[in-house]
Amino acid sequence: MGGPELETLIAQFARLPGLGPRSARRIVLKLLCERETKLLPLAEALSRAAAAVRSCSVCGNLDTQDPCAICTDTARERRICVVESVADLWALERARIYHGLYHVLGGTLSAIVGRGPDDLAISPLLARLEHGRWDEIILALPATVDGAATAHYLMERLKPFGVAVSRLAQGVPMGGALEVLDEGTLATALRARS
Repeated sequence: MGGPELETLIAQFARLPGLGPRSARRIVLKLLCERETKLLPLAEALSRAAAAVRSCSVCGNLDTQDPCAICTDTARERRICVVESVADLWALERARIYHGLYHVLGGTLSAIVGRGPDDLAISPLLARLEHGRWDEIILALPATVDGAATAHYLMERLKPFGVAVSRLAQGVPMGGALEVLDEGTLATALRARS
């Protein structure tokens, strides 16, 4: 339709989460039709980000400095919130209610996928606990079978450190009608009631 460069660009956009081939084609068309105001600034921003952004060697966050701005913030509470991904860390930061530090695991344990403890950033988490004084470890992992398995594994590994370990509350979402919730969600909500 427009040459291999165009098809490659569409294919790259289609690989992004939430975009399919049709959405990717519309985005590419918009970028190319507004080359000076959209395409070139985007290309420049992508190039700069690729050169400057890196994973934090302490927590796994993405930032232009290492350690990241969160890890170097001395006003942060002495708590570590353990999350599956950087996206989860960013979501918690947007909520503006948690003011501690983070640790990104890079996934959850999964027997089906074949992802074990050595495939996650668990050893660096344990090393952080050995070299610091912490008030609490918060396990903010997904409410899935893999998330629960990972949380259980971490709770066992964290016991020797004598630090308080908690999990995020789970249950009925804001605005959720009881009649449409599954039995597992309702059972969890009833057990965790306050």
